[in-house]
Amino acid sequence: MEVSLNKYYKTATILSWFTIVYNLLEGAVSTYFGYEEETLSLFGFGVDSFIEMISSIGILVMVRRIEQNPSSHTSEFEKKALRITGYCLYALAILLVLTAALSIYEKHEPKNTVPGVVIASISIGFMWYLIQQKIKVGKALQSDAIISDANCAKVCMYMSMVLLGSSFVYYLTSFAYIDALGALGIAYFSYTEGKESLEKAAGVHECGCH
Repeated sequence: MEVSLNKYYKTATILSWFTIVYNLLEGAVSTYFGYEEETLSLFGFGVDSFIEMISSIGILVMVRRIEQNPSSHTSEFEKKALRITGYCLYALAILLVLTAALSIYEKHEPKNTVPGVVIASISIGFMWYLIQQKIKVGKALQSDAIISDANCAKVCMYMSMVLLGSSFVYYLTSFAYIDALGALGIAYFSYTEGKESLEKAAGVHECGCH
């Protein structure tokens, strides 16, 4: 039994490290192409990925804590990571709303949204796999915290869907305002993620995006 539990804890740790590295790469690629192609929704998506990396580090610490003591409470490091994540996501949401408003006013159009379609498609596939694996590990370890993290990761997948939708619609129609609308959608999810992170840091509930 102990060998089996160790196996699942190891899997949870690997998933956490994989998420950190993936968020770093996704953030770098998304912000680069978002800047080069003047695609606001993709750039905002990339910034969010960097912020989520901070949260992912907190999740890694959580997994290691639960492995050592399943009944332990949230550590101060985890709370600090959640607070930093929450405030950064609030700042991103405000920035995206202001920039989207300016983009609509100036009728700005992105150069090319194909990178957004590709990146969002990969992200949706990755997030779906990650959610399924975390739920599997959480159930095996009987860990509500890991299962909660997996369920809340769905918000991140919804954000990828917003990016995919706005990028694909622009690719098909060249509708001038769709990129700004996509950025507003990402701003909304950034706000909800930020709110959940701060509430979790305060011990209000156990939900927070990975």
